Amino acid sequence: MIDAGWLNVGSLLLGLVAWILPFISLTKNKKQANQNWVTLSFVSFTACAISLCFQIFYTYHLVMVEDWSALMDTMYAVAFASAVLLIVTIVLNTIILNVYCSKKSRL
Repeated sequence: MIDAGWLNVGSLLLGLVAWILPFISLTKNKKQANQNWVTLSFVSFTACAISLCFQIFYTYHLVMVEDWSALMDTMYAVAFASAVLLIVTIVLNTIILNVYCSKKSRL
């Protein structure tokens, strides 16, 4: 079984991937229409979802070991960070959608 602490590390790394991929899509080959933007956007949303799932698994672990003080100390920060991760990921991928759809309509 994986140590539960790695769930937080994985969640952080996947959250960063969810935010970095839209920037890669926007900066990649600005002159030509990037054909991979749909794939990168899908992977970004997938990384965000898995990151949030890792946080749910970590919370489940804390419940199973009955570490109530850890739950009470961290749940606000986890809920806030999860909401920020989701909102920023949606906003970044919406920007990509608007950029590439407007480029396509101009062609």
